[in-house]
Amino acid sequence: METEHANLILGTAGHIDHGKSTLIKALTGTDPDRLAEEKERGITIELGFAQMDLPDGRTIGVVDVPGHEHFVRQMISGSTGIDIALLVIAADDGIMPQTIEHTVILKTLGVTSCVVALTKADLVDDEWLDYMKHEVRTFMDEHGYPNAPIIATSGATGQGLDELRQAIAQLCDKTHPQEHEGITRLPIDRVFTIKGAGTVVTGTLWSGSLHTDDQVEILPHSTLSRIRSIQINHASVDKAVAGNRVALNLVGVKTNEIHPGDCIALPHTIEVSTRFDAELTYCDTAQSGKPLESGERLHVAHGTREVLGRVLLFDGQQEMKPGETALAQIRLEEPLPVSYRDRFIIRTFSPMHVAGGGKVLLAHPRRRSTLTQNEQKLLNALREHDMQTAVEAALALHDLPVCAHELSHIIPLSDQALTKYLEDAVDHKHAYALRGEQTFYTTQRVLQQQIGLIERTLIAFHANHPEDTGIAQEALRQRCAARASAACFDALVCEAVARGVAVVDNGTVGHPQSQSGAKKAVEEAADTIAPLLDQGAMAPPSVTKLAEMAQMNVALVRKALAQLELDNRADRITSELFFSHNVIEQCKQTLQAHFAAGGDGSVASLKNAMGTSRKYAVPVLEYLDAQGFTSRKDDSRVLK
Repeated sequence: METEHANLILGTAGHIDHGKSTLIKALTGTDPDRLAEEKERGITIELGFAQMDLPDGRTIGVVDVPGHEHFVRQMISGSTGIDIALLVIAADDGIMPQTIEHTVILKTLGVTSCVVALTKADLVDDEWLDYMKHEVRTFMDEHGYPNAPIIATSGATGQGLDELRQAIAQLCDKTHPQEHEGITRLPIDRVFTIKGAGTVVTGTLWSGSLHTDDQVEILPHSTLSRIRSIQINHASVDKAVAGNRVALNLVGVKTNEIHPGDCIALPHTIEVSTRFDAELTYCDTAQSGKPLESGERLHVAHGTREVLGRVLLFDGQQEMKPGETALAQIRLEEPLPVSYRDRFIIRTFSPMHVAGGGKVLLAHPRRRSTLTQNEQKLLNALREHDMQTAVEAALALHDLPVCAHELSHIIPLSDQALTKYLEDAVDHKHAYALRGEQTFYTTQRVLQQQIGLIERTLIAFHANHPEDTGIAQEALRQRCAARASAACFDALVCEAVARGVAVVDNGTVGHPQSQSGAKKAVEEAADTIAPLLDQGAMAPPSVTKLAEMAQMNVALVRKALAQLELDNRADRITSELFFSHNVIEQCKQTLQAHFAAGGDGSVASLKNAMGTSRKYAVPVLEYLDAQGFTSRKDDSRVLK
């Protein structure tokens, strides 16, 4: 069986003892309280799960959460990934502290659809029930759910259950599943063992998809495993898509190696982070009236994990008042697999109360508490989901050209999507493209800086090395842009050549104006060296000796010899031994005459014919062998 359909998920919320689990059992026939302790104490401790059949034949997954103040962390975990909230308020008790906390959590996590079940309606009279409906309506209006249906119910008598099912079905028609594009992530909310199968984990698949036999990575510990089988709604499937409650049977990992709060991902697709930039809203659910201070230590809940961290407000802001929203950096004491637009909750350190939360904007920012103009522009663009502006602002943060893929570390988009935004920026003159085997993008400001630096470096090099026609490109990269990749710097050099401020010749880069003087110096040196080689005949001076005789530095002599070789005026016998080309040609004629007269091919005989010593004869003969003029067999040579 395979399913491509993404189910909607319904999650409960509400104060302890307001009847959430009783209501779910009445609606689904499943008791979500699994633990003996839960049944004994009559309260929900861990997350419970069920399936609800709707009047139109559809099925919706249900997550039941604890209502006790000590289990708010579990409530946050269960609310991760839900699409519709079922807020349970007891008619005989009314709005209570966890009613407020849970509602703030739902709103902060981006749950836009909500229905209120006014439970235990059989325990109050009609007048009180009408009063409570009015109170709840005012509360829901104030907390961002003005259109939430409010239905009086009783799990004991069945009152309002059909009406509640119908209201949930209508919300399903109007509710779009949360955005599920992007890399595969499944926050784990349960871990257990099934006899004969092994380790099983469950959770709501946030994004992406999973297949049987997929290799997976368990974060934040980077443990690798494989999916043996997948279940959705207790049915085996080959593939699970985002938006579903999923159970995975994992291979190669024990239950003590994986925990609720961990996250399943495909290998090497997520880099966990110990800090992130966010849009943060402070909600003082404890009604303490105290501000949230910059640097304050808090509990940070993301997905099914909660860790400690600190909130650092930007640009000198010292505090936030209740109801305020600001940009902040959250620094964590343990890593989290956060990504752009993820929702998170913050709770005060002690005593623990929900203090608000927000959306992740940058998952891997640098440590800072003061924003540059471009960083402010980037965060504001991400806040508004203006991806064109965000990509341009991210590009402006780089002081070297980058390819589209390099921006994916900041902007979580595919290379194809990033390229589209970058090309739009180029079309509107907001960016510049360096095209070649690989396209790099940058701003006009950065490009001018880099081209100017290359030109200044070349001019300075020629001033210090007037005899050199250029500097090796890798050496130039180390001087100008050591952090740039070879491909990136090659693109910059190509642009410098196109702008007429650089010339590339055989792996060296020179400045066109300074290069002419260096070439002239080399040519003049070559004209000085050539006669010395002619005079040396079959016993020419070494490179060092030539430098001494010509009163030049060795580097210039080597360049002159290379030029003579290019001009066919000298032959390189070894790295330290050059002969006049005319002398070598005369040597060839001498050897031809020697062999024609019946002379033998021993080194002793040939050196005498060439009129030189063994010191020079052997390297010359080896050179002629390599040229194919002679051929060596044992200790003798013949003409080829």
